[in-house]
Amino acid sequence: MSKKIIQLGDERLRIVCEPIPDLEITSKETKQLMKDLDDALASQKDGVAISAPQIGVTKQLFVIGGIVFDAEYQSGKTKIPNPAIPNQYYFNPVIIDSSKEMVDMEEGCLSIRGVYGKVTRPKKITLQYVNEQGEHIEEIATGFYARVIQHEYDHLHGVLFIDKAEETWQDESYKQY
Repeated sequence: MSKKIIQLGDERLRIVCEPIPDLEITSKETKQLMKDLDDALASQKDGVAISAPQIGVTKQLFVIGGIVFDAEYQSGKTKIPNPAIPNQYYFNPVIIDSSKEMVDMEEGCLSIRGVYGKVTRPKKITLQYVNEQGEHIEEIATGFYARVIQHEYDHLHGVLFIDKAEETWQDESYKQY
């Protein structure tokens, strides 16, 4: 059974999360947290990523679903995502640089169901994080990938997309999955 995704109004969504010490990243407890995040994300047909605070754990970890890395699916060449592309985990992420070029895009959130908004974010970022093997990584992200990272990164700092949206709206046709 997957962990319940908490919703707007739960104070844990507004907490600045604690880092996970490097020595704990490969622990049994952290592996369980990763599984819980995977299960919660898999339970939602429209989700591409989820952060630990969204399942009530105020730790600095988020997961991005393999669908985000599936170039064939993202380009529209296939309508079915490749299940062989693994999810990626980001422990203790820090955005160390971002482009001056900004991009507007519609966003939603698994913790604010049925609400969407136009959010302006940097097109390109440089991120440092620790992966699930405990390796320290620095990478540049652009486009949709950069947007997803920034959205999840905000969750780790108690910030929701509605805090940054120029406008928000309720999708009356939204149905809970």
